[in-house]
Amino acid sequence: MDTHTLFKYQSLIDHLGQLESVVVAFSGGVDSSFLAKVCREVLSDRAIAVTVVSPMIPAWDLDDAKAIASQIGIEHILLEKATIDTVVRQNPENRCYHCKKTAFRAIVEIAKERGFNAVLDGSNADDTKDYRPGTKAIEELNVISPLKTAGLNKKEIRLLSKQLGLSTWDKPAYACLATRISYGEEITAGKLNRIEKAEKYLHSLGYAQVRVRSHDLIARIELEPEERARFCDPAILDRVSRQLKEYGFLYVCMELEGYSMGSLNRNLQ
Repeated sequence: MDTHTLFKYQSLIDHLGQLESVVVAFSGGVDSSFLAKVCREVLSDRAIAVTVVSPMIPAWDLDDAKAIASQIGIEHILLEKATIDTVVRQNPENRCYHCKKTAFRAIVEIAKERGFNAVLDGSNADDTKDYRPGTKAIEELNVISPLKTAGLNKKEIRLLSKQLGLSTWDKPAYACLATRISYGEEITAGKLNRIEKAEKYLHSLGYAQVRVRSHDLIARIELEPEERARFCDPAILDRVSRQLKEYGFLYVCMELEGYSMGSLNRNLQ
């Protein structure tokens, strides 16, 4: 590991030590898992993790979060949110702002109740490269992003996670199911359910990095570029088409250039 990365890591440790007690917004992804692990190492019981459980989070993601928190040994609170707020359901371009504002406001309340000094999120130095309206909500609530402050990017976080023995070091990037639905198209339980089933099915076929983008009744599949040749076997195409139509999609197609983070944001540029 290069000295520059080690310097950033030490900067992170020093920063966390100064905070003294923290609540980590925890998804079980690469970034929040790494942050929770370091917080646990530095602050012991003065670090806890909170996961907001909503219809926009797939069941397997929640299971992962529970398992990873247990492996880290950090206290893990599940904050149940059974319904989707009206403005979020309408899916405006700044949907993530409204969603984050509601979720983090609840996490801030837990921090106050428990007497913890700060709420942390796992944003990293790479997160400035895409449209992320949720960042505004985080800033308004004075949530701290220590990975970003330390200048740690995703590649460095994966490397450090591996060094710390975290199973998430090579976990594919993920985001809530709402990010699959085009802006302006209403988010419904039915749409979220068929997206979740479709992605779970593609995972079962061995495709780790998958997005099933929903355009009303059209499923647009994104895979890692190197997986496209294997996917384009006629037998696989037929199986996937039949299965996704069983879940409620009317048409099934594929993004020819493969998976791209934030692809639904292109029409905002």
